[in-house]
Amino acid sequence: MIKLIVGLGNPGQQYEKTRHNAGFLFLDYLFSGSWLNESRFNGQTALVTIENTSVRLLKPMAFMNRSGQAVGNLARYHKIDPGEILVIHDELDFKTGVVKLKKGGGHAGHNGLRDIIAHLGSSDFYRLRIGIDRPGLSHQVSNYVLSEPNKIENEQIYATFRAVSFCISDMVLGDILKAMNELNIKT
Repeated sequence: MIKLIVGLGNPGQQYEKTRHNAGFLFLDYLFSGSWLNESRFNGQTALVTIENTSVRLLKPMAFMNRSGQAVGNLARYHKIDPGEILVIHDELDFKTGVVKLKKGGGHAGHNGLRDIIAHLGSSDFYRLRIGIDRPGLSHQVSNYVLSEPNKIENEQIYATFRAVSFCISDMVLGDILKAMNELNIKT
């Protein structure tokens, strides 16, 4: 059962629509209400009801590489176990529009995940990885993730958001396997 959905991204208007903000963008797609700025969690939060279940949403307002403190503080405060957390983030190793759901594992070089693992003291949380593709050369990665996708890529990303939004209820209700089967075959 998922009790906390975290979208990863960078605060600030200059990053708002960038590839690296896939997590923030998804939460904005999922929830169109008002976000509460909570300084104790260094993030924007919302409390939503999905399938008669209260679910917390979090957009950490530290930069991506320092997302862990917000996630750890909110999880401890609300007594949410790592296995009840879903972190949504961009994934360079998947083509744009591909999405995969998994539990646990390493950070695979993603500094936001690295920091969350450090602050939770566990890697046993769910990750929803949204494909943004990879630039041709490794030295281009930073500029690539911090730039906006083109129109076709943007359409692919939002098609992914639609597909994921249909599976959120299953995740919240604890039927993660059903959500995985639905999402992971769409490659």
